[in-house]
Amino acid sequence: MQINSHLSRLVHDVAAKYGDREALIYKNFGGTQWKSCSWNQFSGIARQVSDALLALGVGEQENIGIFSQNSVQYLFVDFGAWGIRAVTVPFYATSSEQQIQFMINDAQIRFLFVGEQEQFDKAHRVFPTCQSLERIIVFDPAVKIPENDPSVMSFSAFLKLGEGLTRKEEFNRRQAAATMDDIANILYTSGTTGDSKGVILSMGQFHAALEANHKDVPVDENDRVMNFLPFTHIFERGWALLCITVGARLIVNTYPQEVQKSMREQHPTCMSSVPRFWEKVYQGVQEKIEASGSVQRKLFRHAEEIGRRHNIEYLAAGKQPPLPLHLEYELLNKTIFSLVRKELGLENAHFFPTAGATVSAHVEEFVHTIGLNMVVGYGLTESLATVSCDHLGQPYQIGSVGHPIQGISIKISDEGEILLKGPTITRGYYNRDDITRQSFTEDGYFRTGDSGYINDGELFLKDRIKDLFKTSNGKYIAPQMIESKLLVDKYIDQIAIIADQRKFVSALIVPEYKLLEEYARTHDIAFNSREDLCSDKRIIRMLTERIETLQQQLAHYEQVKRFTLLPQAFSMSRGELTNTLKIKRRVLNENYKEQIDKMYEE
Repeated sequence: MQINSHLSRLVHDVAAKYGDREALIYKNFGGTQWKSCSWNQFSGIARQVSDALLALGVGEQENIGIFSQNSVQYLFVDFGAWGIRAVTVPFYATSSEQQIQFMINDAQIRFLFVGEQEQFDKAHRVFPTCQSLERIIVFDPAVKIPENDPSVMSFSAFLKLGEGLTRKEEFNRRQAAATMDDIANILYTSGTTGDSKGVILSMGQFHAALEANHKDVPVDENDRVMNFLPFTHIFERGWALLCITVGARLIVNTYPQEVQKSMREQHPTCMSSVPRFWEKVYQGVQEKIEASGSVQRKLFRHAEEIGRRHNIEYLAAGKQPPLPLHLEYELLNKTIFSLVRKELGLENAHFFPTAGATVSAHVEEFVHTIGLNMVVGYGLTESLATVSCDHLGQPYQIGSVGHPIQGISIKISDEGEILLKGPTITRGYYNRDDITRQSFTEDGYFRTGDSGYINDGELFLKDRIKDLFKTSNGKYIAPQMIESKLLVDKYIDQIAIIADQRKFVSALIVPEYKLLEEYARTHDIAFNSREDLCSDKRIIRMLTERIETLQQQLAHYEQVKRFTLLPQAFSMSRGELTNTLKIKRRVLNENYKEQIDKMYEE
């Protein structure tokens, strides 16, 4: 049963039902041992945070910043702030000083909670340029805090301000005053198409989203949910809250690079992720199969074919598999596929919501083939995550992003843009009335900026409207679709398609350097640097053949004709990636102008 309370009361109401049952599983910052926290403890610390914030004089609907990677402290502050009608403004842990300075000043933040040394150092450096900022509160006790600095406080010292819960009268008054119109979060977009904008998310939006998602997403109190994406990301934020409403355990993964290790240690049943995670899984499994003996390789390829027929040709289409096929699949599922899932730490897999970018058909089919329920969806920060998603146990089409959730009205404009209306859609952007007005149609639909279409009730994406490229020959190119097809290759780590106003499609490719180096050594290709590796004709020839194989199903005008291998990865520090690791095409075009122009020389 779902407990969909107002967020100011949610964790306390869930604790009233589940008491001392385990709620959170986590490691301390830099720690190696998993610890746990019960629902009663979760509720108690959140309540203490509420009192501590009152002691600091935090007002109703005042903005509080959280600049941290995932941690239990992050959750405590979110719920503690909501308990007294304060607003939390999450920052990505990888945000630059320039980004956090902008957000602090734009939201007029007085109190900023930070995670580790990196976040503290950045916050401390921008402190003099942020007139509203009064106090930095540090989660990680290992952070080196300057002595006798009244502007800095440890999280443990902060919690002491709430000891004894002496401000019950004010707490109760604010609880009684809480409404669905209250702002819960201001989430600043990643800014692929311009300056960052603060998306206003209300309590009513969360309530409507949690109710609608609960009808379509069958997470329950028996699930063990790995939190892998940042809590700053609306997908993980909405998903984690949904899991809390049903009493599921949250396994808080603090360091993204450790997620596969965490999965093998904690055996989650569910986890939300972006397609790149599953692309890496796909590449890893394929690499192991290629390196195995011929008998094992042949056996696995046969198992893949049986799994594909059973799970894609029949179950995905809503058809009953023939009995001989079903029996053979069950045998292979209990032997070969179960070993793959065990290696991933997913022996007890339930389902895995996936969104945030285009999912390659190769990868989606593979995940379903090995017996994992990938639930593909689509959403935006402005729609409080889910707009549409696959429904577990119901027919779905590979390549779609599922059926709309309850309450969402989807309309496709004459230009092909996806337009949205419903109770989960934002009221607008913080301090940006001009952009808010431009973001809605005259009849109140939100302009997503994404192009798409509906087929048999399922939504299909094309690309960002602004990202659609038009070649000099007048052909329209959807770069993300092409990129998703090529990213499944194990030698490709990052890729950016180039085509706008150009004669043909080209690409900037960041290779998987480690694998490329192994290939070079195996084939006696000498190199002294990555530059040598990326310019070697034999390497180029090998990758050309692999790319030509992957893009056979693309129209001739969509196929990559030339590419450049880059000796360094795209990075956030150079402004080439957003905090959610989406590429900024305008910046890439500027930073790699010379390499791009060279690809188009006659």
